[in-house]
Amino acid sequence: MQVSTRTPTHTHMRSVRERGAHELRAFCSQRNGVNFGERICPDSGRPSGGIAHLLLGLELTGPPCPSLSGATACKARGRRIASRLCPRTEPTTMEDKFSRLIFIPIAAVLCFMIGYQYVCPGESKTCYFRREESALFEQYSSLSPEQQLDEDLPDKTAFTLNFTERDLDRHVDFDIRGDDVMVFLHIQKTGGTTFGRHLVKNIQLEQPCECVPGQRKCTCHRPGKSESWLFSRFSTGWSCGLHADWTELTSCVPVVMNKRDKKSSQKRKRKFYYITMLRDPVSRFLSEWKHVQRGATWKTALHMCDGHPPTQDELPACYSGEDWTGVTLADFMDCPSNLANNRQVRMLADLSLVGCYNMSSMSELERGRVLLASAKANLRNMAFYGLTEYQRKTQHLFERTFNLRFIQPFTQLNSTRAASVGISKKVQWRIEGLNALDVELYEYAKELFLQRYQYNRQKQRQGERLRRRQEKQRHHRIYLAQLLRLGGAEKEEEQVLAATEDYNSQVVQW
Repeated sequence: MQVSTRTPTHTHMRSVRERGAHELRAFCSQRNGVNFGERICPDSGRPSGGIAHLLLGLELTGPPCPSLSGATACKARGRRIASRLCPRTEPTTMEDKFSRLIFIPIAAVLCFMIGYQYVCPGESKTCYFRREESALFEQYSSLSPEQQLDEDLPDKTAFTLNFTERDLDRHVDFDIRGDDVMVFLHIQKTGGTTFGRHLVKNIQLEQPCECVPGQRKCTCHRPGKSESWLFSRFSTGWSCGLHADWTELTSCVPVVMNKRDKKSSQKRKRKFYYITMLRDPVSRFLSEWKHVQRGATWKTALHMCDGHPPTQDELPACYSGEDWTGVTLADFMDCPSNLANNRQVRMLADLSLVGCYNMSSMSELERGRVLLASAKANLRNMAFYGLTEYQRKTQHLFERTFNLRFIQPFTQLNSTRAASVGISKKVQWRIEGLNALDVELYEYAKELFLQRYQYNRQKQRQGERLRRRQEKQRHHRIYLAQLLRLGGAEKEEEQVLAATEDYNSQVVQW
């Protein structure tokens, strides 16, 4: 069909405009959610989908109606013009408003879930541990240092051993100005090197230890004297032998200290306060194995007992070369004379009770029973001992036992070489069997250690409550004294006023 090119009259143009306005209103209504049904372009016969705006668009831009071939371009042009002329209004019904409002949070939740699945896959535990660590940090960040110390303390009902008050109250009057000596019994792979450095570099002293860079030993003299108050690896060196045990130290230290200070035991009676560190037996055993595997031997250790070292038959070597470098864990456990087995019990017991290193003096079972009982007694009677697994509590008890304070707090380091060794349950059971005496000693030491800490904390809290009560009473007495003074002043003032009134009355009478 050909479109007419006749020039439209005024009446025809008005009719076109009115019809276009009608079509425009219909288009605007449809854009706002109202459908007036399908309308037909009068010339092309193509449906406009209920949006009959083509005539107005053509009236403004060209012929009144497009041909069949130009219908698409006409529709697009008319829509652009109508979109500019037809304002879009907001939904007027509550359902429309609600549907738009609820779409926003739903879309946000979907975006968050998609992002979370991308960052933290379902099988990954990374985000889980981060949440745990964050929760742990928030938990501990809100606690005071004293509360953090009490976090892993078991309840009273968890304790199975009964100790006397003398066993629990370990406060000693350490006279650093006098003749008292602190003796550190250093057991291999118990954190003794770190603790030994704390003793010479981290204690607040009137006269601190003098440590020269590059030298292993420090000079720890008493205030105003040239005598040493500390017997340890980092102060006096290995004066009684490399890693001397309790049997060696108790017979050697008094002699060495008298020689160093040029004093005889008859002239001055010294007090020796023994201290040590213990560690979980399995971790300690694995740590010693890794140390020996790297080439450590401790061959220069004396192992003196009753005035003589052990014979080759009493203490045969586990290897034939210079050292045991590269030894496997299986070979390390297979050596029957390996001193790593039950090392903590052997180094804390009195070896003279079992014939020193002579294994034929008594049965193995009886020997173990005597050594364990001796080690427990010596440990219980020591001035102090700490546990590697409880660094902060170790610091706390040491400070209150000796009335000394450390400059920097102890840190708990769990990332050790022993912790990095992965072993099976079967291997763990065998290590525990080889160190059965150490396992029992450690359980005993751990319970005594925690009971001492709990007892000390209770006394500390009682002392704090008593100080607060005394402070309150002192303030109350001061307040009462001020009231009495104020009351006395008012009474004197009343007496003066009464005397003045009496005098005035007498003057009137005269």
